[in-house]
Amino acid sequence: MTGSEKLNRRGFLEAGLGCLLAGLVRPVMNFFPESRTRREASAARNLPATGAKMPETQFEPAYLQLHQNGELKRRGQELWEIMKECRLCPRECKKDRFKGLKGDCHSDYRLKISAFHPHFGEERPLVGRGGSGTIFLSNCSLKCVYCINWEISQGGAGKHRSLEEMAWMMLELQRIGCHNINFVTPTHYLPHILLALDIAAAKGLRLPVVYNTHGWEKEDILKYLDGVVDIYLPDFKYWHPSVASRLSSGARSYPEIARKAMLEMHRQVGVARPAANGLMYRGLMIRHLVLPNRLAGSKEILSWIAENLPKDTYINIMSQYQPAYRAREYPQIARSITRSEYREVVDQARSLGLTNLDIQGFWW
Repeated sequence: MTGSEKLNRRGFLEAGLGCLLAGLVRPVMNFFPESRTRREASAARNLPATGAKMPETQFEPAYLQLHQNGELKRRGQELWEIMKECRLCPRECKKDRFKGLKGDCHSDYRLKISAFHPHFGEERPLVGRGGSGTIFLSNCSLKCVYCINWEISQGGAGKHRSLEEMAWMMLELQRIGCHNINFVTPTHYLPHILLALDIAAAKGLRLPVVYNTHGWEKEDILKYLDGVVDIYLPDFKYWHPSVASRLSSGARSYPEIARKAMLEMHRQVGVARPAANGLMYRGLMIRHLVLPNRLAGSKEILSWIAENLPKDTYINIMSQYQPAYRAREYPQIARSITRSEYREVVDQARSLGLTNLDIQGFWW
């Protein structure tokens, strides 16, 4: 067993304990009782400067300078205008979301949030001791048939929130000791995120921003995030267009667009390397979910990474695929993966000289 695998075994045990703690926090922070919501809405309107806990290092988030010179707000407003003929995601549905029309992501102009809380199930350098400060955004542009969070991503579970309320959530997550602000499935709410981030930065937010995405991101839209996002956390799901189309609602362009997105993300933030305290503050962290029957094209994806990105690019080879949502309607993904399927992908990564692997050795 390698040193990294020993580290992962310990990390899984800590993550399991963390999930129990998160379960205690989640009922408080997911869906607020009405009286609590009124208090928070009132607080959000004023948003007093917070005496929040700061990161353990002398870290300065990427977005702070853009906030100070007004560029962060300007970019948010420019993205806001794009919603009038929406082209935020690769589907480019061109719906006028301000007229109440819902895009292909099932979202109109209103911000909708499912939950926010410390999350202890993310990668260990994001979790630390205080958890990753996740904000789960409702709806999704990719719409995978096996999505484990389909109630949120496709069922639209959540409540409409104002920009001020979202800013308050960020400050609250910082106050209680989270190590970052982790936006989950953010693409279709990018204007809201940048504008709310600008509000929160004015009131003392200093945590790194994690952009937690399915990886199907337009290169020109990602450029709005240059100097805003500190940590990119994308999936790299598929290599074959036909598989992407079948499993993600016609997203045939996924492989090509994801490759361009990975290169742009790397250009912006570089290789992800933990600080001396074990926490991640900047860089690209790629996730790859191993699917049954080699359906994801793992070999090809890893080969592309080895040829086009540094060999120490952080890659989380994920083993937790389960046939959720509508997966049982598709025979090739209607089962969990096997030990040999997972090991094959790990062996392939090592043979390519990839050195910064998050391997889920505890289970496998």
